[in-house]
Amino acid sequence: MSGPDATEQPDPPRRDARLRVARLVAVGLALLLPAVAVVAFIVMKGPPSRQALLEDAGLTGKRELIIGVKDDTPGISLRDPVTGQFSGFDIDIAHMVAADLGFQRDQVRFLPIETEDRPKMQAREGDHFVDVDLVIASYSITRAREELPSVSFSAPYLRTEQSVVTRVGHSPVDSLEDLRGKTVCTLATSTSETAVSRAGAVITGKNRISECVDGLLKGAYDAVTTDAAILAGFVVAHRKQLKAHDIGLDAEERWGVNTGGNEALRTLVNLSLYNSLHDPRDQRWEEAFDRYLRGEQAANLPQQVAIDHQPEDIPHVRIRQWPWERVGAATVVGAAPLDR
Repeated sequence: MSGPDATEQPDPPRRDARLRVARLVAVGLALLLPAVAVVAFIVMKGPPSRQALLEDAGLTGKRELIIGVKDDTPGISLRDPVTGQFSGFDIDIAHMVAADLGFQRDQVRFLPIETEDRPKMQAREGDHFVDVDLVIASYSITRAREELPSVSFSAPYLRTEQSVVTRVGHSPVDSLEDLRGKTVCTLATSTSETAVSRAGAVITGKNRISECVDGLLKGAYDAVTTDAAILAGFVVAHRKQLKAHDIGLDAEERWGVNTGGNEALRTLVNLSLYNSLHDPRDQRWEEAFDRYLRGEQAANLPQQVAIDHQPEDIPHVRIRQWPWERVGAATVVGAAPLDR
């Protein structure tokens, strides 16, 4: 049709193209909406992401991680009086956990913490005390301690047991009852204090185990008792003067990390321990044990220093991961990628 009143008809090819585009958009929306719904459900109902846990723990943007540790225990946590550097099994475990939280070694600050201050999350810095983010200080997990509001333990990272050390030449100590009437030094507020007190020993409690050992060497005490892994380094250092005794207790001492009631941080610490246990490529725990504890065993016979493999009672920690986040990550089912 022609003329001024004629109505233009759309070009048939252009109309077909528009219809195809509309169909493609409709198909795309039909595929996208369920995916968006699945993602929304996972985000709202699924496990938290690692980033969300870091934010909840207060670690996002944090430039320094402060950890309370012992400073007088050879093999476990000892500060060099000249350099001020810390070394020992607990220190290696602290570096392992800190690395998995995203902190470099020079971003970790260790502060000495006394036995009685471990539940307070307070460590000494010069002439004052400061709050710490973690306590990794041969801290045994007990039900009574877990009931304290400022204590939240991770899964255990070491298993040991209570032991007794005397001077060489002392009669055999096969049980705590053999110390009845004897003068015995131990850490005040420790798990060892109650058991030896019930056995009838005369107890002296100290905040520092090195003070107990010094007193034993000088003859002020008949014996020192605490965890075998704590005492082993002293026996090695004074092997001609000190002897370890196996007192045959069934109860284990299981050391945990105190996160001070920070539940997100506890989950992240457990995630580090879980990955350390299950990833065959991660040998940091084994290397720490070999470096500091395995070599102490010969000097401490017949007492076992500690169980020589990582505790297995670690909760299965689940965190949210997208497929692209798993590339190059740990292949353990349910485990998060190891951030190196």
